Amino acid sequence: MNFYQQERVGLFIDGANLYATARSLTFDIDYKRLQDYFARQCNLIRAFYYTALIEDQEYSPIRPLVDWLDYNGYTMVTKPTKEFTDATGRRKIKGNMDIELAIDVMEMAQHLDHIVLFSGDGDFRRLVEAVQRKGVRVTVVSTVKTQPSMVADELRRQADLFVDLADMREELERALPTDHPRSRPRDAMPLDDDDDEEDYYESQPA
Repeated sequence: MNFYQQERVGLFIDGANLYATARSLTFDIDYKRLQDYFARQCNLIRAFYYTALIEDQEYSPIRPLVDWLDYNGYTMVTKPTKEFTDATGRRKIKGNMDIELAIDVMEMAQHLDHIVLFSGDGDFRRLVEAVQRKGVRVTVVSTVKTQPSMVADELRRQADLFVDLADMREELERALPTDHPRSRPRDAMPLDDDDDEEDYYESQPA
């Protein structure tokens, strides 16, 4: 990535979107390596991670990830999900974090020179445009190397720099034991908007 040594940088991670992007590229993110990667290249001010949680579950598979991030330098932004039944009678849960992320980006913009947005969501295009008008550079991290692409074209065009997550695999991939029983184990899936509860989480293997 193109950073200046003393550039003040903030990371804004759409947890569900980054999970889905990495999964589409068949690898898992090592969040310690991610944090170290940016800390080596710039003045990393803060790393935000956004996800919704199912509050009434006795055990949430994503809770260990959330707790680890919270204790290891990430600023966690979470909220409980909302449950509803759709027109077909199917149970659905809603947990969109776009507003929370957008508010934090706007509030932090005055303290940053460069924002790195880990999301391909086209809804963030206007947010990117708004912080660019404040003189802040914006890098978007997602991928175009899947079918379909994981990043909205309008968001990619708006960003000052687009970085394909596939090109960061060597820096960010979580290492697995060579005798691991599965070729690609998956972390608990961060909660995103309008998915079925039974599809939300995939437990991390022991």
